[in-house]
Amino acid sequence: MTSDTDHSVHAPERTTARRPVTRGRLAFRIIIMAVILALLFGGLYAFNSFREKAIADFFAGNKPPPTPVSVAQATAQSVPKFTTAIGTLTASRQVTVAPEVVGRVTQIFFESGARVKAGAPLVQLNDAPDQADLLAYRAQAKLAENNLERARNLLRNQAGPQVTVDQNQAQLDEANANIKKTEALIAQKLIRAPFDGELGIRQVNVGEYVSAGGPIVTLTDLSNLFVDFTLPEQALSQIRIGQPVLVAADAAPGASFNAAISTIEPQVSPDTRAIKVRATLQNPERKLLPGMFANIRVVQPAAPDRIVVPETAVDYTVYGDSVFVVAAQKDGEGKEGYVVNRVPVKTGDRFDNKVEILEGVKPGDRVVSSGQLKLNNGAAVVPTEASALVPPQTVPRN
Repeated sequence: MTSDTDHSVHAPERTTARRPVTRGRLAFRIIIMAVILALLFGGLYAFNSFREKAIADFFAGNKPPPTPVSVAQATAQSVPKFTTAIGTLTASRQVTVAPEVVGRVTQIFFESGARVKAGAPLVQLNDAPDQADLLAYRAQAKLAENNLERARNLLRNQAGPQVTVDQNQAQLDEANANIKKTEALIAQKLIRAPFDGELGIRQVNVGEYVSAGGPIVTLTDLSNLFVDFTLPEQALSQIRIGQPVLVAADAAPGASFNAAISTIEPQVSPDTRAIKVRATLQNPERKLLPGMFANIRVVQPAAPDRIVVPETAVDYTVYGDSVFVVAAQKDGEGKEGYVVNRVPVKTGDRFDNKVEILEGVKPGDRVVSSGQLKLNNGAAVVPTEASALVPPQTVPRN
């Protein structure tokens, strides 16, 4: 018999065997990667270095030419010192001409804005009734004088009493008093200038009735003016009577007028802690007028041996003041040239288009006085005038 048992036939399985990685092969791969990275980074570094050198060589061969500038030398000199203030000009003599009595204007003897002398007639008020009264009083005086003479003759001859003489004397005295009173009233009605000065705008017309004290015209003496200003109490030790004062006004740009302190208020204001000061100013050309705003500089003793430079040499910025100092320097080819260095400075007073330098510059330093806007630190320059620069070894230093 044949057995029904099935014999399963199994195909043999294929086994894939992995080759183990040795340590030597791993090290080799790491070395290869390191070499590749080194070559990459080295090439990149070399490329960047080459590019930077090329750019530097390009700009080195295309440097801008030196900038023309004006140069001035810092010098040591005396610097004037001032105490500054703000003041107002006032008239030394100013009045509003007005009549002392009422009356009607019959004559006007002046024009608005005219210059008059003291005693010059300005306005005549109607004095016809007063002139008539004057004639009457003079006649009364004459009659009283004659009666007095007759009474005295009678008294000497014992033909008349003393009382008659006394009565006639009283009548004569009364008549003379009335004459003087009327003459004074007539004089009051002829209004005259009280002093030399400039007349303002006329405020009356012929035929107009004016009251006592009514304005006719202003009269101002412009030959002398007062300059009124205040100073802090700390400045009291710095001022004295007769001290020179320089006055400037917007009405006369660029001009300075000489004055002198004439009055110092003998007290300090308790509110402002300031001292009132008055200076007297000669104004022969009438360039200044009362009421004008004035810049005051009280002259103080000058400070000796202070360093000054032209005002245009200082560059004023929000970061501080500075100047460009010129220095000699050789270029790459050995040629002499000049460069500028920006130097911070501390400035002091300004005067006559100059600036006092407190810090940063020494006497003899050469500074750029114009053309700073085109400069930066280390820029090459050439002065517009060759004589503006001197060899560095001849520059005096302190």
